[in-house]
Amino acid sequence: MARLYRSLLFVPGNNPRFLEKAKTSPADIVCFDLEDSVPDSEKKNARGLIKEALKSRTSYSSSVYVRTNSPISGKIADDLTEVIQKGLDGIVIPKVNNSGELAKIIKLVTTLEKKRKLKPVFVIPSIESAEGVVNTFEIAKSSKRIPAVVFGVFDLLNDLKIEYTKQPEGAAYSRAKIPLDARAAGVLSIDAIWQDLKDLDGLKEDCIVGKRLGYSGKSIIHPDQILIAHELFAPNQSEIQWANKVCQTYEESKNKGKGATVVDGKMIDEVHYKQAKALLDLAK
Repeated sequence: MARLYRSLLFVPGNNPRFLEKAKTSPADIVCFDLEDSVPDSEKKNARGLIKEALKSRTSYSSSVYVRTNSPISGKIADDLTEVIQKGLDGIVIPKVNNSGELAKIIKLVTTLEKKRKLKPVFVIPSIESAEGVVNTFEIAKSSKRIPAVVFGVFDLLNDLKIEYTKQPEGAAYSRAKIPLDARAAGVLSIDAIWQDLKDLDGLKEDCIVGKRLGYSGKSIIHPDQILIAHELFAPNQSEIQWANKVCQTYEESKNKGKGATVVDGKMIDEVHYKQAKALLDLAK
C-alpha cells in the first residue's frame, strides 16, 4: 500500500452508502469517522458499520484509517475495542493535547494488537487546541507509530475564542508552527479542511498556502476536493531528489545484507523506502 498523504478524506462512520462509495475513492487515505460527523446516539451503530467495512478491506484502494473520539470523551476505549482489527492501516486521534494523553491511547492499542495477534497500526494525532499547538513537537516525536500529524483549525479557533473566517488570522501562527514542529520530529503534516464546498477556487488558494507552509496534504470532507489537493500537493523537485537518495541508499544497504541505514544523518528503514518509492511513482 502506497503511503501518500496528499488527501485524507473523512467518511461518516454511520452512513453505509458513504462507506461503500469510499471503496472507489482516489483519496490517499479514507478515514472512517466516529467523532464529529457522528451524533452520540449513532456512535454504537457507527462502530458496528466500520467493523463490517474493515472486513472488506481488500475492496478499498486507499489506505484505511479510523478517526476515534477524543481522549477526554470517555468513548475512545469502546472505539478502539471495535476497530482495532485486521484491515485497519491506522487511526486518527482528535484533539490530542500532549504526549502523555497519546501514550495512554497507544498503550491500549498495543494491548489490543497483541491480544488479537495483529500488526501495529499507524497513529496520526490531530492538533486542535492551544495546548496541542504548544506541544506539537513532543507529540509528533513521541512514538515510531506516528507518520504524520493533522491540523484541526475549527476546534483550535473555538479554544482561542475566535470566530471562523476563510483566512483566520488567529490561526496563522498555529498553522505555520505545526508543519515546522512535525518536520523537526521527522514526520509529515496534513493541513486542515476547507469548509466551503462550493468555493473550489478558495480551496486551490488554501492548498497553495498549505504547501508553502510545508504541509504534505489536505484534510478533505467531500470527494470533489480530492483531485485539487492531489494536483497542488504533488511532489516538488527537492522531495523527488530526497526520495531518489533514500531509494538508492536503502537498496544498496539491502544488497549488502543490511536493513535500516542512514541518509543525511537520518535513520531510514523499510517504511521510509516504501514512502519514497510511492512518491517517485507519483512523480513519474
